Amino acid sequence: MGTLSDWRGKTSRIIGIVDAFVVVWSVCGAYVIRFGLEPSFVVSGQEANYVWLSAALCLLWWFMLGAWNSRQSRILGAGPDEYKRVAAASLWLFGLVAIVSYVLRIETARGYVGIALPVGLGGLLLARWLLRQHLSVDRQRGARMNRLMIVGGNSAVAHLASTLTGALHAGYFPVACYVPGAEPGLQIEPVSGLPVLGHGTDADSIMSAIVSCQADAVAFSAGVQLHPQTLRRLGWDLASRNVSLIMAPALTDIAGPRIHTQQVAGLPLIHVTTPTLEGGQRVAKRLFDIVASVAMIAPLAPLIVVLAVLVKLDSNGPVLFRQDRVGMEGSHFTMLKFRSMSVDAEERLEELRESSDGNGVLFKLKNDPRITRVGRVLRKYSLDELPQLFNILGGSMSLVGPRPPLPVEVQAYEHDVRRRLLVKPGLTGLWQVSGRSNLSWQDSVRLDLYYVENWSLAGDLVIILRTVRAVFHGTGAY
Repeated sequence: MGTLSDWRGKTSRIIGIVDAFVVVWSVCGAYVIRFGLEPSFVVSGQEANYVWLSAALCLLWWFMLGAWNSRQSRILGAGPDEYKRVAAASLWLFGLVAIVSYVLRIETARGYVGIALPVGLGGLLLARWLLRQHLSVDRQRGARMNRLMIVGGNSAVAHLASTLTGALHAGYFPVACYVPGAEPGLQIEPVSGLPVLGHGTDADSIMSAIVSCQADAVAFSAGVQLHPQTLRRLGWDLASRNVSLIMAPALTDIAGPRIHTQQVAGLPLIHVTTPTLEGGQRVAKRLFDIVASVAMIAPLAPLIVVLAVLVKLDSNGPVLFRQDRVGMEGSHFTMLKFRSMSVDAEERLEELRESSDGNGVLFKLKNDPRITRVGRVLRKYSLDELPQLFNILGGSMSLVGPRPPLPVEVQAYEHDVRRRLLVKPGLTGLWQVSGRSNLSWQDSVRLDLYYVENWSLAGDLVIILRTVRAVFHGTGAY
């Protein structure tokens, strides 16, 4: 594993080269498409030399991407911040071009700008996505990671270490921990297995531990017993050594848009807003469901008919399987699916229950003998769920939401789990794009509750795009 400066500098240079290539490609392409290969172009009697304008635009665009810190190592590999900064820098640049053209009464060719901006922005975002995939592969192998020391109580250290270890794409590799105020005899944190480098509460001891483990970043977790002045001094010392300072509050499964920081008398207070799916948001989600379901049913109608015929020819029984499920606020509805099992599947359930490969609450069997030949293919690619589009159109389900539970599952819900019923169940959801049947019951519940707590229309669109990939891979479906 290379040092922080090694991979950070190399990655920044690679991104800079790729940005330059995309910017030059898009601007030159716009010039050739709009003007051909002529060196100048006359607009309204005024000669405008677009060769020099193109060169200046390329340089300004490249510098704007750097000025917006879009190549900062902290934002690479995870989260939408990198894409937002690329988009903001590009839009600000062309906004300034439009303002200068208007103030100086320079008639810039609209076709030139109309080609350069969308092509360049799209190319930059695509290039960043490809670089992010390469970075993620490297981080899965342990390369290009920030060496992290965690400071905090035992339980908080263990939780943060396990979370970051399970999300290597974020780029943080826990190498040691520091537990202020703990018993001096503790050498290894029992849950995470990280070496404990100290227990004192003074800044000098903590800095010595940071230097000894060669940490690139330090995370102060919940339960840390340090005086505010000590934290402030550590912040100064870390900044002078170019070591990142991270504060990790005890907030889990809360999406970024819900978190807001407000300065009050010099204190950064974190505000967490409460999401509500009411009024305009509920109407918007319902309109989205109607439009999306109609848009999907129309082109998929021939496929639905063909699948219905195949199900009928493959085995005796009805084409559709109807099952009672629990929807929003505990209401019951009949969920539709293509029948993928033999007609006596329900009667044979008890004899197979002990062989379940499920997660304790849900019954799942990888090699279920009740599944028909056509049904196995339908389940692998989730084609058996296509009739649920009519549930969505009718309003009992949503395109995106928690998994529709059985009544017997709802009876076993703990109090907190019932929050899943605050929104309509979905044809797809976080459970569908995060492992499907391979998930444990705890992970399934956590993902559903995360969706309920952090719903947004943009989040629904992201889940739909991820669903397409998950369906084609067929991972976790049986």
